[in-house]
Amino acid sequence: MTAPTGGRAAVRGLEPGRHAAVVIHEWQRGTVDPTVSSVPGLAAHATDRGATKNINALTAAARAAGVPVFWSTIEPRADRVGTTASCLILATLRKGAVVAGNDLAALHPELVTAESDIWIRRVHGLTPFHQTELEAYLRDLGVQTVVLGGVSTDIGVTGGVLEAVNRGLSVVVPEDCTAGSSPETHDFLVRNQLRLLATVTDSASVIEALRGTAP
Repeated sequence: MTAPTGGRAAVRGLEPGRHAAVVIHEWQRGTVDPTVSSVPGLAAHATDRGATKNINALTAAARAAGVPVFWSTIEPRADRVGTTASCLILATLRKGAVVAGNDLAALHPELVTAESDIWIRRVHGLTPFHQTELEAYLRDLGVQTVVLGGVSTDIGVTGGVLEAVNRGLSVVVPEDCTAGSSPETHDFLVRNQLRLLATVTDSASVIEALRGTAP
């Protein structure tokens, strides 16, 4: 779980001796699968940039390096108890078709998972730390840096970065493993907000850094 030795890492937050974890947020059919997504702009951006393939490459490299992989998903109950309509996006979710156990709540069908991966499921909120056991897992594993991908850069990814930083964790965002509601919105947030909070890089650079940790 440590970063590469011998000066191979060029990613701030993945220096030698740092313990990392990969967290992929809401890469689910109902959000990023263009055949069924209720957010077509988001799904189109995710598809056009080949982000699913990048996530698969990143998570495979993480597992090979002994770095834990987390999947953060939103899975409301069928009766929507606990999913409070406290903002527009949650009100839309409460009325929507994504329900725990159904096809829309599943991960994107092209994602590759492993038995060692850890699922972080929630019924409410917009970010991976909200009322979940994610922090407890990270503390128990001695994680110091979160490599955070997924959707959206508008809300979930940016919010997750803030929550991690507030908990004293460093964050690396492989930008090509994320997507936003539009390319323009995504680019603006990456340039003007995420770079103030996290190391913004690409999946190839993170993979190269993680490869130095492989047995």
